[in-house]
Amino acid sequence: MTETIDFTAQTRLVAQLAADTRGDQLDAPTPCEGYAVRHLLGHLVGLTGSFRDAAAKDLGPSTATTPDASRPDVQAGWRAQLERNLAAMADAWHRPEAWEGETQAGGVTLPAAIAGRVALNELVLHGWDLARATGQPYAPDTTALGVSYALLAPSAEDPERGGMFGPTVPVPDDAPLLDRVVALSGRSPSWAPPQGR
Repeated sequence: MTETIDFTAQTRLVAQLAADTRGDQLDAPTPCEGYAVRHLLGHLVGLTGSFRDAAAKDLGPSTATTPDASRPDVQAGWRAQLERNLAAMADAWHRPEAWEGETQAGGVTLPAAIAGRVALNELVLHGWDLARATGQPYAPDTTALGVSYALLAPSAEDPERGGMFGPTVPVPDDAPLLDRVVALSGRSPSWAPPQGR
């Protein structure tokens, strides 16, 4: 039987973070270099649509476009679009067939079982980015954090880990799992917006 991972808790958490993001926070900086909140949210709209389609094996422009093709931004109706995409993404990856065979996301063809884990990891990390940038609490469930840790840890010492993540940030061995995941992605768990914002 194909192993599936339930995205529901994480998609709902990201949806709530987005819903509680104020309009006056859209130009605030985020832990993603060069991205304001508006760009991060635009990226989330795009990636949730892409990974929804990747789960359904509905390959096309949404799955073939690389993340760095252009700098994303929010468009009119982004809140409703992101909420729809998140719900559809959770539903799509809930189906066993989503995890079978190969699919495509971000212009890369890869096993669907890996694509699903990458999708969930994207939600975990960008959820943290959004929460930090907007001053919201953030507590992903342990299943989502475990998936992220298992995905990121094997490449922690690899200098060729690629441009997706920066060098790992040292944290104590007994640091909370969220901090260890964030550090493995090349982000500093202590990141905070510049003072005066």
